[in-house]
Amino acid sequence: MLSQLSLFDIVTITTAAFVLGLSKSGIKGISIIIVALMALVFEARASTGILLPMLIVGDVFAVIYYNRHAQWKYLFRLMPFMMAGVIVGTIAGDHMSAHAFRKSMALVIFISVIIMFWWDQRKSKKVPQHLSFAGVMGLTAGFTTMVGNLAGSFANIFFLAMRLPKDAFIGTTAWLFLIINLFKVPFHVWSWGTINWPTLQVSLIFTPAIFLGLFIGVRLLKRVNEQFFRKFILFMTAVGAVFIYFS
Repeated sequence: MLSQLSLFDIVTITTAAFVLGLSKSGIKGISIIIVALMALVFEARASTGILLPMLIVGDVFAVIYYNRHAQWKYLFRLMPFMMAGVIVGTIAGDHMSAHAFRKSMALVIFISVIIMFWWDQRKSKKVPQHLSFAGVMGLTAGFTTMVGNLAGSFANIFFLAMRLPKDAFIGTTAWLFLIINLFKVPFHVWSWGTINWPTLQVSLIFTPAIFLGLFIGVRLLKRVNEQFFRKFILFMTAVGAVFIYFS
């Protein structure tokens, strides 16, 4: 698989891995572009299996760095619904053709961009906090994380609704995604067959770019104009989603 990658593919994956590192360092709202970039190189379903081990590497760092800030009561409220959503996503994805999977991923990316842009523009961030809200967000996040590693938008909205401070927000989501991504591994290995030794080689070879993104992200987090950065990334990701849909 490595020998089949072109220079464009290598640059694209390296960029995705670097952005992944930035995302896991605590710069939220940019993870959607990672999925779009990976789907440009690989078949849509295959890209989710290659990306998952890379995400876990970033999750481990985020947990080590931010774990003391985690708020477990909020994590436990969302996690069971996300796990159920992962199972639903596995079953649904197993019956999709490659063409339908790619179209679905593009639509999920585009919808996620719209949700995050709408959320950023809202003056009021007040949303329901009862169990049904956690259920809807959790099931949707679980389904989208299995189909396209795209739970971030929905999980972010849930935790923002809980009014978590910045460090608690980052620490809680770090643990959530580490647990959920580890939960997804058996489904990728034995149900979809999207994680195997060749795909792991691709995942591992680009790990240094993740660490570079983590290193830079931690230092830039307090200096970057995050609102402008988020809007730029969301715009470019929307363009990527359109390209994926029509390619």
